[in-house]
Amino acid sequence: MTTHILKNDTLMIELKEQGAELTSILDHRTNTQYLWKADPTYWRRHSPILFPIVGSLKNKSYSYQGQAYSLPQHGFARDMMFTLINQTENEIWFSLDATEDTRKVYPFNFTLELGYRLEGRTITAFWRVINKDQSIMYFSIGGHPAFNCPLKQGEEQSDYYISFDTEQPIHYLHVDETGFVNKKPFEQQNVLTTDHGVIPIDPHMFDYDALIIENNQCHQVSFLDAAKKPYLSVSFDAPLFGIWSPPKKNAPFICVEPWYGLCDANDFEGTLEEKEWINLLEAGKTFEASYRIDIV
Repeated sequence: MTTHILKNDTLMIELKEQGAELTSILDHRTNTQYLWKADPTYWRRHSPILFPIVGSLKNKSYSYQGQAYSLPQHGFARDMMFTLINQTENEIWFSLDATEDTRKVYPFNFTLELGYRLEGRTITAFWRVINKDQSIMYFSIGGHPAFNCPLKQGEEQSDYYISFDTEQPIHYLHVDETGFVNKKPFEQQNVLTTDHGVIPIDPHMFDYDALIIENNQCHQVSFLDAAKKPYLSVSFDAPLFGIWSPPKKNAPFICVEPWYGLCDANDFEGTLEEKEWINLLEAGKTFEASYRIDIV
């Protein structure tokens, strides 16, 4: 499988054409790897794109204009081969077009473009969704980068910390045992109480799957080592995000997932157009979003 590389004086990132997925963030001076290695013992991916849905569909299907369609969790783009369309010294772009097979499960004509830029110790991931249909397109999109935590061998994840760019209590939802969101009013949700925006990583933090944080409560999440020194931050404009590690596995990585979309609630009975946090894109228009990874 073809690997593409962007490199500067301190960092080197690698990407593959399957899923246009980021597969490595390496400080080549210190040989420190920041991105999860995709060991299938825990999780076989590094940083997949979630498109055209985020999370799971109730009964693995959705309804659109009276017809039922089926999609796997997080959609199909992460497993498809993208085409390299442009590469410069510090930036690379990949493209995926709708096919006969995608239209059987997602009846829209689209182009999905994913780009990455390396500037100093910052990686920016770009998303473009282009509606090539003659009517409104409905979609969700999200990132799923997994970061090594702890960062060094011999350390314990429970000695590390997560910080948020807010000192307010953070309300969150869980995915329930069926894989769907157990929706609750904001004031009845679970709450993370931080110490000036910082929380220790509890070994049981992910026993009930992802922490889902909605409503623009936070736009930056950072990882701190045992000395409370930050080593990596993820910044985004997305209105919601997930924090995830495989439940009850004590996996040595944690994902920070900017989302424009959400899995179905356990009581959802609506159509694709009625999905929570669904995006509407007019014919011929382009949706653009990005998130940033800063290596401290």
